Amino acid sequence: MEVKIGVSDSPRELNVNSSQTSEEVEALVAAAFSGDSAGMLALTDDKGRKFLVQASKVAYVEIGPSDIRKVGFASTS
Repeated sequence: MEVKIGVSDSPRELNVNSSQTSEEVEALVAAAFSGDSAGMLALTDDKGRKFLVQASKVAYVEIGPSDIRKVGFASTS
C-alpha cells in the first residue's frame, strides 16, 4: 500500500510503502486524529522503518495501491 502524507509547513510530501492494508492504515490515521495515540501518526514501511508524524502537522493522507513500475523497452513489431 502506498501512503502519501502531506505535512504542513513542508513543500514535500512523505511517501511510505507499507505492507499494511488500507483499512489498517486508515485506522492508524483515525486513531492519531482522535488522540488515542498521543497525537502521533506512526506507520511502518515494507523494510521495517518506522515513520512518526505529529498529527497536528498532517495536512492530508492519501492511501492507494502501490504502483508497479515496469522497467525496460517494449518491442513494436
